[in-house]
Amino acid sequence: MAVMLHESSLTDAADRLWEELPGHRVEILNGSIVVTPPPDGPHQETLTWLIVEFSRIGARRAGLRYVQGIGLWLPTGPDDYAVPDFSVVDADYKDALVEKNCYAPHVFRLVVEVTSSNWTNDTATKVDIYARANVPVYLVADRKHDEVLLYRHPVDGKYSDPLRFERGQSVPVPDSVGVALDLSVDTLLDGDD
Repeated sequence: MAVMLHESSLTDAADRLWEELPGHRVEILNGSIVVTPPPDGPHQETLTWLIVEFSRIGARRAGLRYVQGIGLWLPTGPDDYAVPDFSVVDADYKDALVEKNCYAPHVFRLVVEVTSSNWTNDTATKVDIYARANVPVYLVADRKHDEVLLYRHPVDGKYSDPLRFERGQSVPVPDSVGVALDLSVDTLLDGDD
């Protein structure tokens, strides 16, 4: 589908695409508009499972909230924002609203992306921008390469090399998130348990 854009700003163009392409995710990453098609069923099952797991261990009682698809305002450009698949945030995250339903990065404790057709955004571009936003923990369920990557504690806007997890293993959620939880690699990748 071709969409003609005659907006006055990048954010206007992103808003127009969001209106023209229902169900698609529109983000501005490093000053470029990125459009992702609607996710498949296993992708969404993974996100539902994460909600169940964080609920089961009492993340809300620990002062956290877990949400799908809220905006993360990025320091990489004046209009940049990402829309992570799943996030664990501070309970008072609503007080950190920046604009356009995006929240300041300091309230994010964990961001999870489950790869889709645009997997390079999750495994390269977002590694850089989430580190620059100082997101403490970034977890990627890389379905293209059949592994889970765990990035932790960025220093000077960069994550060190990720910890890699294979099928049959569990990923320990780092203590800095604020809860103790091990996540099945198989369920992160496949969406069912």
